[in-house]
Amino acid sequence: MTTIPIGLAGLGTVGAGVFHHLRENRALIGERLGVGFDVRRIAVRDLAKPRDADVPVELLTSRAMDLLDDPEIRIVVELMGGLELARSFVCEAIRRGKLVVTGNKALLAGHGAEIFSLAAERKVPVLFEAAVAGGIPIIKTLREALIGNHIQSIHAILNGTSNYILTRMTESGLGFEAALAEAQQLGYAEADPTLDVSGWDAAHKAIILASLAYGFWVRGDEVLVEGITGITAADIRFADGLGYRIKHLAMIKADPDGTIEVRLHPTLIPKSHVLASVGGPFNALAVRGDVVGDTLFYGRGAGRAPTASAVIADLCEAAILLESPRRFYGFTPHGLYRACKPQDEVVSAYYLRLCVEDKPGVLARVATVLGNHTVGISSVVQPESHENEAAALVLMIHDAPLGRVRQALEGIAALDCVKAAPVLLRVESFSAA
Repeated sequence: MTTIPIGLAGLGTVGAGVFHHLRENRALIGERLGVGFDVRRIAVRDLAKPRDADVPVELLTSRAMDLLDDPEIRIVVELMGGLELARSFVCEAIRRGKLVVTGNKALLAGHGAEIFSLAAERKVPVLFEAAVAGGIPIIKTLREALIGNHIQSIHAILNGTSNYILTRMTESGLGFEAALAEAQQLGYAEADPTLDVSGWDAAHKAIILASLAYGFWVRGDEVLVEGITGITAADIRFADGLGYRIKHLAMIKADPDGTIEVRLHPTLIPKSHVLASVGGPFNALAVRGDVVGDTLFYGRGAGRAPTASAVIADLCEAAILLESPRRFYGFTPHGLYRACKPQDEVVSAYYLRLCVEDKPGVLARVATVLGNHTVGISSVVQPESHENEAAALVLMIHDAPLGRVRQALEGIAALDCVKAAPVLLRVESFSAA
């Protein structure tokens, strides 16, 4: 059986998982693929750091360039994380003709255009299944299984931490801080959860998906990103009463004018939709193609084993590409879609929660401001409150461009009867594209 020397850059949670599962499933991979993998060198930041992976110390090096300097290593796996060091490593690997496997979503979201341009120029494949949704094979699906489809939309839950927090807030009535603390205790959230709860972890993944689906590399500043830190138990309760669940939803879709939308924000989705039932730390993606129709992908979106599974799948693909080269470098640009739609022009329905004085005429004043900006109300919920206390006022808003709604909110926030900053969430109906 042929053995392919490879190098690992990074031996953290995922890197250790890749090393372990390559060794444990060596016979299986060999039978299915006809080749085996020999981990020749592993680059780590600190040689003295204790590790739970049973790795021979002679494999370790503190210089990532040692992987590139070894002429026998034909495939490198970048799992070091970060941006600049990873970027220079990946680009230099491409220049030297070494196939690259990476799970670095931030790297691809920020520098994908540069990396894949270089890959195409040097005819060196870059594989990145592990960068999005852990063990769910969504990259390969978009790139290969759905190659004959115009992707009409992708609605996705892409961050297990946020999904766990919102699930616990829904199931147990916990506030955000209590649900976050529980997620941290169970290991679903980092000590610093900012990247997850702010939305940027999922947004990086959405950028990669959108770029694959629509053939041009989306910039981070073109994406609307909102986190979940402002979601309250009251919002969860009101949404439930209206027949919705709140999910941190990535929405990627093509509009009839040839532009695309890429956004990530808390969203009210109908309880009847399958994504509403995706709980805990799981990920799910609902993909609609013009030929295939609706498809659903579900699984663990992070963690040592699921992400290692995706890396190993890419290693096997890389081995095939070494033996049978083809015109494939990881990303193929095309001009069928022209640009991202400006955020203020994106049309959506909305949930609007206000804290107002419990006095006659308040709703009329709010409705007047909305009407002046041509924003319509579809329904109103106003729970009972005690006399002279601030009351919650929940309005469901018809489809309207975000820019117009933002202007209306400025006027509403300026009303003397409004006692706190308005809370605005999107509502998604999953109507046909």
